[in-house]
Amino acid sequence: MKDWHLWLAILALAGVTVLTRGVFLLPRREPRLPGWLSSGLRHAPLAALMAVVVPEVVRGQNMAASASLHDPRWLAAAVSVAWFCWRRGVTEPVVVGSSALVLFQYLARA
Repeated sequence: MKDWHLWLAILALAGVTVLTRGVFLLPRREPRLPGWLSSGLRHAPLAALMAVVVPEVVRGQNMAASASLHDPRWLAAAVSVAWFCWRRGVTEPVVVGSSALVLFQYLARA
């Protein structure tokens, strides 16, 4: 591959990135979204987080180990769910669950 091919590819990828991400900055006023779409987008970050967290908690190293209540992931998930049921927030259970996971992993190694 020649040098100019490489630079052309880099510039083309940068241009496509700027166009696809910058198109939302062009309108002079905020676009109006239908109510159902606005409501659905409000839950998108939480759904994406669950899509990452739930498989990690459920699968574990092997099925026998992940079914154990001594697995720090299960304990942290239980703490996070309990916090959510108590406070009904979205961000706080993530922070509390992550902190609990770090604490339980530390205690399991000690």
